[in-house]
Amino acid sequence: MPKRIGLVAAAVALPAALVLTSVGIGQAAEHTPSSAQAVKAEHRTAAAKNLDDPAKKEIAMKLVSSAENSSLDWRAQFKYIEDIDDGRGYTAGIIGFCSGTGDMLELVEYYTQVKPGNVLAKYLPALREVDGSDSHDGLDPNFTKDWKKAAEDKAFQDAQEHERDRVYFNPSVSQGKADGIGTLGQFIYYDAIVMHGPGDSKYSFGGIRKTAMSKARTPAQGGDEKTYLNAFLDARKKAMQSEEAHSDTSRVDTEQRKFLNEGNLGLEPPLKWKVYGDPFEINS
Repeated sequence: MPKRIGLVAAAVALPAALVLTSVGIGQAAEHTPSSAQAVKAEHRTAAAKNLDDPAKKEIAMKLVSSAENSSLDWRAQFKYIEDIDDGRGYTAGIIGFCSGTGDMLELVEYYTQVKPGNVLAKYLPALREVDGSDSHDGLDPNFTKDWKKAAEDKAFQDAQEHERDRVYFNPSVSQGKADGIGTLGQFIYYDAIVMHGPGDSKYSFGGIRKTAMSKARTPAQGGDEKTYLNAFLDARKKAMQSEEAHSDTSRVDTEQRKFLNEGNLGLEPPLKWKVYGDPFEINS
């Protein structure tokens, strides 16, 4: 049985442009990067591959799947769906879309735009009603069966990837580039926004980033990349420990921090790590 802890958005997904652009209210003026620093960070980041490079993105998907499904086969998760008793209703698909947090609703709305009359379209009224709760009202008894049926449809698989990229992957990579961090740092951002959701509350992605920036400067602000990423992971651990469903922090301790301690800022294979004690590796 996969060790599904749940990739869940803490709030209704926000447009990327509204989520990940601010340095943080109250940020000291001295943290504003000089033009020379910004150019230096841009050149350094451009010289290396970013997480949106196809090969790096594939690695990112496998890393997330290792933590969420005890498997590197992330494409096998299009059909995944269950209630993991975390207060967010059903968790499903490749990124843990949740019936209680809005992103599952947005996914089914998008799928229905692309393919009207699909097998999930009839659940849209119920998904709107249960948004913000753990209720299954209007979804049971056939929603899970119909989700798995929809997952056989290439259009629904494409819709899941589209929403994953729109809400989580693209914003985190863009913010990482703006902060001057490399491939590993961009993945650290991605994993955090997927679990904790976009926004600026204390334990959302924006809140975690703000806490990290109060402890260390980003490379774009002239700071050391490893120092900043350690500060971010420290803040991320506190966010995870604040919620029982995410209290196992091995995806930080024996995965992301391990790569950081090894100095693998480019997230270059071979990669070896453990999640919940289970060993994984990517050799190419």
